[in-house]
Amino acid sequence: MKELKTFGWYAARVSPHLPKKAFKPVPTRLFGGLAYLLIVIAGFLTIGLLDLNPWISLGVSVILGSSFAAMGFLGHEILHGTVVRKAWLRDFLGAVSFFPLSVGPRLWRKWHNMNHHIHTQDEDKDPDAWPTVDKIARSRFLRWVYQIPHSFRAFAGFCFLAISFSLHSLKMFKLYISEFKPNKRPEVWLQLVLPWATWVTLLVIMGPAKWFFAFLLPLLIANFIVMSYIATNHRLNPLVPVNDPLANCLTVTVPKWVDVLHFNFSYHTEHHLFPGMNPKYYPLVKQHIKRMWPDRYHEMTFVKAMIALWKTPRVYYQGSELVDPYQNKMYGSLGNGLDADHIKHRVGELKEKVSLSKKKKTM
Repeated sequence: MKELKTFGWYAARVSPHLPKKAFKPVPTRLFGGLAYLLIVIAGFLTIGLLDLNPWISLGVSVILGSSFAAMGFLGHEILHGTVVRKAWLRDFLGAVSFFPLSVGPRLWRKWHNMNHHIHTQDEDKDPDAWPTVDKIARSRFLRWVYQIPHSFRAFAGFCFLAISFSLHSLKMFKLYISEFKPNKRPEVWLQLVLPWATWVTLLVIMGPAKWFFAFLLPLLIANFIVMSYIATNHRLNPLVPVNDPLANCLTVTVPKWVDVLHFNFSYHTEHHLFPGMNPKYYPLVKQHIKRMWPDRYHEMTFVKAMIALWKTPRVYYQGSELVDPYQNKMYGSLGNGLDADHIKHRVGELKEKVSLSKKKKTM
């Protein structure tokens, strides 16, 4: 692994080449959010008021799920302060955007802005970082999971993307609620309960069958879309002791029309370098990064990244390797020997004092 630099070190060298307007809020981004909001309302009304053929309902569900995800991407942008700067308006618009995914703005800023961004891919401090061999060895459930053959784990892992954002957000609520000041906790609770109360009310109004197509299936679709990005953003990268976005992030490439629909969320290295920047300028940031540090920058097509996720395990060994602990198959991470075009592994013994195989014998 090359010498790590902080995101501030990179930002200081790229910033002089960027226009000042790139760092100003852009309220016109809200027009895209309004369009998605109207689509969601129209979808609810269409399913709720009409007796549709199931295949037509399925098509509406796909549109709704895609809209839920896109609203989440915009909410992510809003809560970084790139759309509006007034705190109350930022949080209100962020709450509306994240409402389909049932994540409150205060929790999101605590979890994502203040912890994930500041401690990206830190083994202990990043709440989104995946576990190490040592953590797997301490969990009876995870030890059992990693006895399952990799192909089955990969399939289950991809299916799990359809629920993992919702489950992880509930886990983050449990993790951080006690860290809010007592006078702020009722608001954080309200931001959790209000969306779910709305969706339960919708269930009562529509009935189970229509609710499935109007909310539940779209939520699963939105989870899968959002988590497919999040998984490719970091899970092929190493754990790092320094928050170096060129080491711990991956930018995926998608068709231009997808970038338009998803507010340039694919430019993830650029986002970690300048989280407060209008994403419209991320392609320009990418040009400068590739010019200055072409050997450090990681990018690949979204499809190739997903295939690489399928073929590699999700347990870290000594920070820079991905390991299948029961077969002792070790794969490099990005920047540490992983070639997405030719994924290979080596076989080696784990050096931890308490290996998983020993734990397995004492169960």
